[in-house]
Amino acid sequence: MFRFYAGWHQWPLWVHVFSWGTLICLTVALVGITNVVGHNVWNGWRESSGLRHPTYTEQVFIENVIRTRANTWSNLAYILVGLYSLALGWHDLKQSPSNRSGYLIQTPALSLTFGVACCYLGIGSGLFHASLTRVGQQIDVAAMYTPLLTLCVVNIGREIPAAWHVRLRPFPIWILLIALVAAASWLLFVYKWSMSSLIVLSSLIAVIGVSLIADQFQTLRRLDLRWGAMSLAMLVAAVACRELDIAKRFSHPTAWIQGHAMWHVLTSLSLACIYCYYRSEINSSSKGISDGL
Repeated sequence: MFRFYAGWHQWPLWVHVFSWGTLICLTVALVGITNVVGHNVWNGWRESSGLRHPTYTEQVFIENVIRTRANTWSNLAYILVGLYSLALGWHDLKQSPSNRSGYLIQTPALSLTFGVACCYLGIGSGLFHASLTRVGQQIDVAAMYTPLLTLCVVNIGREIPAAWHVRLRPFPIWILLIALVAAASWLLFVYKWSMSSLIVLSSLIAVIGVSLIADQFQTLRRLDLRWGAMSLAMLVAAVACRELDIAKRFSHPTAWIQGHAMWHVLTSLSLACIYCYYRSEINSSSKGISDGL
């Protein structure tokens, strides 16, 4: 029977210690820094429209170093997902994966890339909600694309040879895939203001969704669809919380639990679930994939 793979209990203890330990140290450091600074450091930065005319319910403290509290600190959820992905990528790198292991496990460079992308998202979104500046907004929106771009290239990598041969020497494809993610992320950052973030995000999510459906018709590999279903459920719940927050119907402006903060937490869980979905891949073919970092 196909088991519910990639649960936290199956990972080495050091993965959990590293991820949570790093998150706790980072949180303590940030709390200390904000207490030392204690005042607004964003004067002189170009304001976003959300500073004077907030889109979300949470109260804005213009003179504080963290202008929106719940919406800022909740971005640590993305960083935690990123830390887990970094740790698991490092774990995969040091192991000798079975030939039946899926593409993501056999290509730890992409787990590391996904981890960096999630940390980038947490930092970018946190910077925006702490500062409510225009540059913070630009980084925030651009950072949302990077984890999804990484998942898209995972799907590309599964469908092409693990390496091309250049002058009879193998050249690993993952290098080109990571370069593609970096280039696309940069272009989406540069041209953020000339495109609709809703269209870009919806398109990337649609690509991943179509790939997930196509996986169910594959005969050479199996993936646990329950992780994909949970990812979708978390995303739907996140959108509902965000829309209720925009409509000022989720919570009081000074409450610590805000609708947009829940958007951060639930979308981070959605990313974690879809990452576990790709880690659940098992190749039916004994040949497997001979890639890797």
